[in-house]
Amino acid sequence: MSDASIDQSKSIPSVTDDFGTAGDYIELLKPRVMSLVVFTGLSGLVCAPGTIHPVIAFVALLCIAVGAGASGALNMWFDADIDARMERTKGRPIPTGRVTPEGALAFGTTLSIASVLIMGLMVNVVAGILLAVTIAFYVFVYTMWLKRSTPQNIVIGGAAGAFPPMIGWAAVTGSVSLESIALFAIIFMWTPPHFWALAMFRSEDYRAVNVPMLPVVAGNAETRRQILLYSVLLMPITALPVYFGFAGAIYALTAFMGGAVFLALAFTIWRRGDADVEFKLAKRLFAFSILYLFLLFAVLIVEQGLGAFIPIAGLVS
Repeated sequence: MSDASIDQSKSIPSVTDDFGTAGDYIELLKPRVMSLVVFTGLSGLVCAPGTIHPVIAFVALLCIAVGAGASGALNMWFDADIDARMERTKGRPIPTGRVTPEGALAFGTTLSIASVLIMGLMVNVVAGILLAVTIAFYVFVYTMWLKRSTPQNIVIGGAAGAFPPMIGWAAVTGSVSLESIALFAIIFMWTPPHFWALAMFRSEDYRAVNVPMLPVVAGNAETRRQILLYSVLLMPITALPVYFGFAGAIYALTAFMGGAVFLALAFTIWRRGDADVEFKLAKRLFAFSILYLFLLFAVLIVEQGLGAFIPIAGLVS
């Protein structure tokens, strides 16, 4: 993997603005990823038993958002060499010279420390520790180690994106429980088929920079098989909130019907071997996977957060 490490002085333009714009630094935070992280963190917060003051809840969500954004900035700092050579990422602030690598490193580090300290001091220590573990896992384990060393990078590294519901739960309860682990498990098992679908139609990008994503190392046939396998394993895991009693009939119906579509798309990708068709199907699965995860957690939030105040309360209690 040695040629995946590129001299940044040759691949990243010099910065014409010493500081960059506010928009450049917001882009470093990966706001689209951050929004999904905050949303899943909110689900853990509203599903947890007990109560939390609205101001403390806001602080917890803000810390989750800032911590996620800080992780994104540090990821862009470390991956600036390969981002500059990948079609999907070459327009990011560091490869285009709008922000210096040093600026991104300082920005991400400052936000990481601040988010963890505020979470620990203003919410509770357990939530602060979980947030610190999340940031450290994403930066040191996934970004710096797994991503460039093994095709299992997404499987193991996906844990970083699965922590936010546990953090939200801990913000209310001050503890980790089986229920919060169930929410973690849903995202953890969802991540491989979601990301491998993306990797299938972006495989040339990863191949060009020697990042060993599964389609690059094992080929599309094995990737299609793994997508189907993880999709099958995901289905019973999405039922865990119902089993543990903090999800109701609407969630169960959403998980079943959405899961059936998810599984059908995964099966179709596995069955079809034509390159042009499989890329189209992979894009379709990737797009639907985002919608599916959003719907699962949206229904949890509605059932638990609003169930007592809307007419369908009897259905979701």
